Amino acid sequence: MNYTQLVTQVSDYCENSFPTDNMNTFIRQAEQRIYNTAQPANLRKNMTGTITATNKYLSAPEDFLSVYSLAVYPVAGGDYLYLLNKDVNFIREAYPNPSSTGKPKHYAIFGPTVTGAGVITNELSFIVGPTPDGTYNVELHYNYYPESIVTAGTTWLGDNFDSVLLYGTICEALVYMKGEADMVGLAQERYVQAIALYKNLADGKQRADAYRDGQVRTAVA
Repeated sequence: MNYTQLVTQVSDYCENSFPTDNMNTFIRQAEQRIYNTAQPANLRKNMTGTITATNKYLSAPEDFLSVYSLAVYPVAGGDYLYLLNKDVNFIREAYPNPSSTGKPKHYAIFGPTVTGAGVITNELSFIVGPTPDGTYNVELHYNYYPESIVTAGTTWLGDNFDSVLLYGTICEALVYMKGEADMVGLAQERYVQAIALYKNLADGKQRADAYRDGQVRTAVA
């Protein structure tokens, strides 16, 4: 299902023609709800970079939402080491002296990135411990919001789970219309059925053999 087909079906279901701005808002709200209910591998990105000696902070990408994994490996080549996710208090307690260096073992989401001019940005940053004793390559797997079908025209969600996108958007449209309770209930019921299939794939089948702890995981139906 592409954007045009989605708009047509929502309008037909609701028996109403919505202004484009309103329709786009319904779609974006539905996408946000869906993407935060379950996160399949298709909502994951990979990024590489470096972390330098004596610098224990690492800026997150602009579209970063949450971490899937963070690993370091020597610039000259060598084994990957997947860092363990902790909180900032743990990092400070375990490595109280920032001048003590070593190969990083743990990381935490530290807070907003601060530029060299002291400006606090909207992007997050990580802190690692211990403070790096040299330059390391970094590989970050993270979850993000993909481009909306509103601007992309077609998306993985529209191509593979059009039912959850359709009924999610219909629910938003009916709330806007102050629709009849029975129609709202029916749309919500269909949405719940569709999101269950989506979650079964994202948090079930795609993670049945997941090794690392801390990932959302559900029994496969």
